[in-house]
Amino acid sequence: MNRREFINVLSVAGSDGMNRREFMVLVGGVAAAWPSGANAQQSERSRLVGVLMPFDAQNAFGQQIVEALRNGLKQHGWIEGRNIRTDVRWIGGDERRRQSYAAELVRDSPDVIFACFGAQLAALSKETREIPLVFVGITDPIGLGYVTTYARPGGNITGFTFFEESLVSKWLENLMQIAPALHRVAVIVNPDTALSHKLYLSQFATAADRFNVVPVQLLVHTTSEIESAVEELARNPSSGLIVLPDTFTTDHYELILSLASRYRLPTTWQFTQAARAGGLLAYGPDQIEVVRRSASYIDRILRGEKAADLPVQTPTKFEFIVNLKTAKALGLEIPAILQQSADEVIE
Repeated sequence: MNRREFINVLSVAGSDGMNRREFMVLVGGVAAAWPSGANAQQSERSRLVGVLMPFDAQNAFGQQIVEALRNGLKQHGWIEGRNIRTDVRWIGGDERRRQSYAAELVRDSPDVIFACFGAQLAALSKETREIPLVFVGITDPIGLGYVTTYARPGGNITGFTFFEESLVSKWLENLMQIAPALHRVAVIVNPDTALSHKLYLSQFATAADRFNVVPVQLLVHTTSEIESAVEELARNPSSGLIVLPDTFTTDHYELILSLASRYRLPTTWQFTQAARAGGLLAYGPDQIEVVRRSASYIDRILRGEKAADLPVQTPTKFEFIVNLKTAKALGLEIPAILQQSADEVIE
């Protein structure tokens, strides 16, 4: 019975001369028929969102991503434990676990799955062409065959890239402005987890030619390979390092920071947390902000829109961070123009 019907009943009861006891019994019966606020909340269907993360559950950056996603969903009215549940799977860099967790998430039939970075999307896309997949961090979704066009993805996959055409050139330009004596600059990446690494390598070769430096490729798969590759690079004087965006290099950024410090290698990153943790430079999209934006696509899919109709979006906000303390330790001076253009200067 709705509120209008209830008022009508009370009006009729009053006009019929019903006594107080009969009237109170009637009111109690009608009130019992109404759902309480708590029961109404419980009756609201809870939606399931799968989340596939490349890191282990203790990884601070990974925790920031999950928190940003949940906060973004909350802004759209999706409250954890009330009308939505997020099933987060942490891979911890284990390839077998990545594929098995992807299969498990798909078997649970969530309403949508959030794929954090390229290798996770690759695993999920092998398991389903029906469940909507929203990604962050894919460099070349068209080249990898995930979408038909940015404007109309056309399948069950859409999301937000971290890539912009000028990034590689900008990394090298910033590095050369601080260390103009560099003759060799290497990029380090794991080709197994950075699925679009060839695009970065091609652009790096072009940028190296422009700045007249010898380009070096450090393709690594394990922590021991990181150590030996950086040690070998450091044997050549006037060398620098660019850490390409990659789940593997992000997961092991502290090791790379330690090696760069030990061998006094000027190093630049896309991963901005690296500069805050002691890296020389970082320039790239605000990754946490991109994750928050991705929540809007999950919201739209939960409300009935199709991934095929949601355009892939590119970064809109970039951060430039310089670390003066690290520059001083390397005997380098960061030009005033770079400090003035930086979003954050660490002293």
